[in-house]
Amino acid sequence: MKKLKHLSLSILVLCIFYLSAPCNGEDESSAATMKRTEQEALYSAVQGFVGKWWNGSDLYPDPCGWTPIQGVSCDLFDGFWYVTDLSIGPVHDNSLSCAQNVEFSSHLFALRHLRSLSFFNCFVSPRQRPVSIPSTDWEVLAESLESLEFRSNPGLTGEIPVAFGLLRNLQSLVLMENGLSGELPESIGNLINLRRLNLAANLFKGRIPDSFGGLNHLLILDMSRNSLSGFLPMTFGLAEARFEQQPARRKNPTRVWKSKQLNTFGPQQQQIIRCIDSITSRTELLTRISPFKQSHRWRNNES
Repeated sequence: MKKLKHLSLSILVLCIFYLSAPCNGEDESSAATMKRTEQEALYSAVQGFVGKWWNGSDLYPDPCGWTPIQGVSCDLFDGFWYVTDLSIGPVHDNSLSCAQNVEFSSHLFALRHLRSLSFFNCFVSPRQRPVSIPSTDWEVLAESLESLEFRSNPGLTGEIPVAFGLLRNLQSLVLMENGLSGELPESIGNLINLRRLNLAANLFKGRIPDSFGGLNHLLILDMSRNSLSGFLPMTFGLAEARFEQQPARRKNPTRVWKSKQLNTFGPQQQQIIRCIDSITSRTELLTRISPFKQSHRWRNNES
């Protein structure tokens, strides 16, 4: 009889324990909340891009809850939700689309856990409302940001901020088909963890900075459809590269050079890369020569 009482008591304790736990398989992630300061920073940043009309009133219980924002991803840190990925622009039907009076909000830099930040077709009025990338505050994202993209923003003007060079953990920098201009900053060479660098189809001019020689981990490089000149370093281990200049006609397709073979020989440290033209499928050679330097000017040679 005593054994039966002890067994009943044990079952009761177990029941109370399981009833007090989250129901229906609810785990830490579904029970977590977002700090008010993080939520306010996100809402203010989003409003700067899509308009003051947006207030997130249809989100429950917060942007990372049961009704998340399209283009916003979160992750748990110390039991709270923080924004890790933010994508602005009409990527999907229900994505956050930018307003005509779009502007950068300083609250964007309060999202200290951002790993990926992307803007697509957001700044579209180069004459009526040109917008420049903020030149400061990028250092607050230096520890977290790994991917930064501005794609198809003709109204995004001005130069690349020197402060981009402070994003030491950046692995992908894409500035493609915007209205950016000026010379490339030397500080880009500080991004030693960079795997992909895409600067295609802007208005960049001048010489390629010598500091690019520090990008030893670079695998993909696209500087096509600009007005750049100069040398490229030997240290690149590129799997794909695009170097052609601004075409006379915009409708001309871009050529992609995919490296197939790399040989070094001769007293001039001449390097030959055998490439395949993505348009004509013709095999060509890209030769770079430098007697004593570790950087090389590119030129095309028909095989």
